[in-house]
Amino acid sequence: MWKTWSLRTRLCIFLCTMFLTALVAGLVLLRIFAVEQLVDESEPVGRSSVAIAGALNKALNASSNPQATLDAFVTELDTSGSDVIKFRRAGTSPQSDPEKPATARPGRVPGWFVGLLAPPELARRTPILIGEQRVGELAFEPDMAADVYEKWIGFLAIVASGVALTLVTLAIIYFTVDAALKPLRDLGSGLARLRAGHYSGRIPCSGPPEIRESCAAANELASTLTNLERENRALLRKMVSIQDEERRDIARELHDELGPLLFAIRANITAMVDDGAARQEPSDSPPQKALQSVEALQLTNRRILERLRPMHIEEFGLQSSIQKLLRGVRSQVPAIGVTFEIDPALDVIDAVVSQTVYRVMQEGITNVLRHARATEMRLQATAADGKVLVEISDDGVGMPADVVMGRGLTGMRERVRALGGTFELSRSEGRTRVRCRLPFAPVELQTG
Repeated sequence: MWKTWSLRTRLCIFLCTMFLTALVAGLVLLRIFAVEQLVDESEPVGRSSVAIAGALNKALNASSNPQATLDAFVTELDTSGSDVIKFRRAGTSPQSDPEKPATARPGRVPGWFVGLLAPPELARRTPILIGEQRVGELAFEPDMAADVYEKWIGFLAIVASGVALTLVTLAIIYFTVDAALKPLRDLGSGLARLRAGHYSGRIPCSGPPEIRESCAAANELASTLTNLERENRALLRKMVSIQDEERRDIARELHDELGPLLFAIRANITAMVDDGAARQEPSDSPPQKALQSVEALQLTNRRILERLRPMHIEEFGLQSSIQKLLRGVRSQVPAIGVTFEIDPALDVIDAVVSQTVYRVMQEGITNVLRHARATEMRLQATAADGKVLVEISDDGVGMPADVVMGRGLTGMRERVRALGGTFELSRSEGRTRVRCRLPFAPVELQTG
């Protein structure tokens, strides 16, 4: 449990423990020394009472009228106002029990405190004799009520001072520790942001020199990571651009080299089919089958070209290209309902971002048609606040919990991240969503 407590709590508990320990130690010392002090203060008066009783006995033995001498002594003792030394005639009972410790002002001193002091019995009784007859006793019965009350007041003063000092110290600790921990909390939150990949925010450098140096080092690390991230994204963007250029070159080669060859083969086979038709050959003749295969090959070639390099983006813009893609979906799968929102501002965005938006749309639509078994699909592509938002959602069967994204979605996610964007694949409210956010302009222009 100790490890889970905060530094402030630990210091408060430590301080309170010290106060309680000091209080217990004070009670022990009070028990030891206060009793000795009470004994030392009462001992001289007790010895004096014994000496007075001895002198009185000698005076009575030497007096011709001992009773008169005794009466005169008792009268003088009563008028002296002494409450400690008293003469008690034989046969009379004491007004108070001498075996019971005196308490200071009943109700003012707690019984536990009197019991803690446990003042010893200090009363002394010396018999007074006339001849061989005991006529009374000279009793020394000290009243320790005032002394015990004085000790109680001193104890209360010590406790009150300790409590006040503890409260003041706790208040100082509360605000001092809070001020001391604030730089550490700032440093911790800054390091957490670095771990999460947010390098822009700077950590305020405050507190002791050691913490300021750590904050400055963390800020330098954030600046270094920011530069590295900018360079990495610029490199990844360059790689994406090179990849698009390679695809464009491959598409050009397929279009310029393979396209004319397929066209020539088709023209020759068409001539053979026409000759066969003149000779009334059957419809499933080899030339007819070859012609069907060539036509299928041409369609496949155009589809490959379209996936490698959608040329109409450069010619007609991204908005028209996406609409054309959706018209193809409606013609291929008329049973699925398609709703879409395409922002006209998409036509002015960066060429690499345009290619990425189109390919995200293309891959998302392909996945819905192949796997979702959906009856309705929604598409959105908007540009606002310096970012492009692309979202494809459907009401299909969704994804298993342990599904692993295929090459298409994985490639799109890496491409989006390479451009400084975010890629999300989620399932909520009965719909599967692919959501991407891309910077409206190149990353190196934004961060600069």
